[in-house]
Amino acid sequence: MRETQTTNPELITLIRFLKKQSREQNAGVWHDVAKNLSKSRRSRVSVNLSQLNRHTERSDIVVVPGKILGTGNLDHALTIAAFQLSAKAEGKLKAAKAKYMSITELVEKNPTGANVKIIR
Repeated sequence: MRETQTTNPELITLIRFLKKQSREQNAGVWHDVAKNLSKSRRSRVSVNLSQLNRHTERSDIVVVPGKILGTGNLDHALTIAAFQLSAKAEGKLKAAKAKYMSITELVEKNPTGANVKIIR
């Protein structure tokens, strides 16, 4: 059976960038994120806001190597980076005063990956 690979150029560039930063900064967290993003779309993570609310605390830095969905509520402010974000989740993040950024922006702000949680 033929193994398929992603054809999304944005995703391919992000995975290469994360692997490079992981090697250069000796930060294993970025390698783990790249590994999770390189999975098939069916196996990639989808995280609801309710799950983020349960597993995080105020002012945590969180990476979701997949998509954030809008089910549930978020009652504290976070810094969140994800590959994709649903429109409903975006509105609820703004209401909770959470800061959303792309994974690339987070890597540029925190190249060593210190205090970053991966939510799967």
